[in-house]
Amino acid sequence: MKNLLTATEIKNAKPREKEFLISDGDGLYLIVRPSGTKNFSFKYSHPDSAKRMTISVGEFPVISLAEAREIALNYRNIVTKGIDPIAEREKARHQKLVSKSAVLEKVALEWLQIKKSRITKNYADDIWRSLENHVFPVMGQVSISEITAPETIHVLRPLHQSGSLETVKRICQRLNEIMVFAVNTGLIEHNKLAGIKSAFPLPDTQSFPSITRQQLPEFLQRLKRANIYSLTRCLIEFQLHTMARPNEAARAEWKEIDFEKQIWTIPEEKMKMKRDHVIPLSRQMIELLTYLKSFEVNSSYVFPAIRDKKMHLNSQTANMAIKRMGYEGQLVAHGLRSLASTILNEQEFNRDWIEAALAHTDSNQIRAIYNRAHYLDQRREMMQWWSDFITCSY
Repeated sequence: MKNLLTATEIKNAKPREKEFLISDGDGLYLIVRPSGTKNFSFKYSHPDSAKRMTISVGEFPVISLAEAREIALNYRNIVTKGIDPIAEREKARHQKLVSKSAVLEKVALEWLQIKKSRITKNYADDIWRSLENHVFPVMGQVSISEITAPETIHVLRPLHQSGSLETVKRICQRLNEIMVFAVNTGLIEHNKLAGIKSAFPLPDTQSFPSITRQQLPEFLQRLKRANIYSLTRCLIEFQLHTMARPNEAARAEWKEIDFEKQIWTIPEEKMKMKRDHVIPLSRQMIELLTYLKSFEVNSSYVFPAIRDKKMHLNSQTANMAIKRMGYEGQLVAHGLRSLASTILNEQEFNRDWIEAALAHTDSNQIRAIYNRAHYLDQRREMMQWWSDFITCSY
């Protein structure tokens, strides 16, 4: 239908005793009220009930005639799709109110509560700590709907400039997961932080600092002579022989050790990938554990804390000791795993056995479960070779 109104006609329309309508065509009307106010409205048939409906478009001259026609056209398109414009507007208004109250810290907490079912408590604590330290002080109370990429990049820039590229990478990943959660729960329509990681250089993918095969004898001699607690020395040896991660070794409990079967079973709640990990124990490790057990310090932990036997040694204890031994920048506790992997690969042990020993993830979960059982005997032989190699390196 041809448009009937002009801007001049609207301006010249005089109020009457009762309100009256002037049609512009295609459902758009101008309502002139006795008070003199003039409002645009759009009339349509409800897509389901066919009932005649009216939705406000806006007041003239705040909304111009051209703007009113554009809004009316949008409403017509919505009706054509079988959607009620009034319901759609209320939905958008409600979503805006909800997202306004949904601040980043609150949404992050809801996201983490769900994620906790798939990760270890230590990992969950690490996630929350990184957000508390680097994100929440500035953005924690910002509505999830108002978070932007430039603002987030600005917040993370000091961390990047300090050289903590790995931390920046992890925070970007965590913020993206939170935003995707917000999308999926209807708080926002799209993830505005999808590409923020590209604003920062990638962290160096180099492995943890480690020593070479040729440097192992000297390291073992330094460890033997080091002015450190005997328990710390045993912890480093235990980690070296078992190829366990620093936090796994430090938190080892006696109930996880089976002296008869000569295995250490780390329960899934302690593992990075949330599944049990069985480590065959060599003769040397059985001897070490028997030695530690003989002290009977009334602790559930193999490596109890010095001051509080109800706690375990800190996962950084080995790192601090290695640093004091003169290996700062050359070796960290986690690097002992790299050393073991390198040497075992050089000896041409089966790569799958090595990966299983390191508790690395197998993308095929069924195959992973099969391999853990299937490789236990093979890994026992390999772990004994590794302990013998270490012993002969003194």
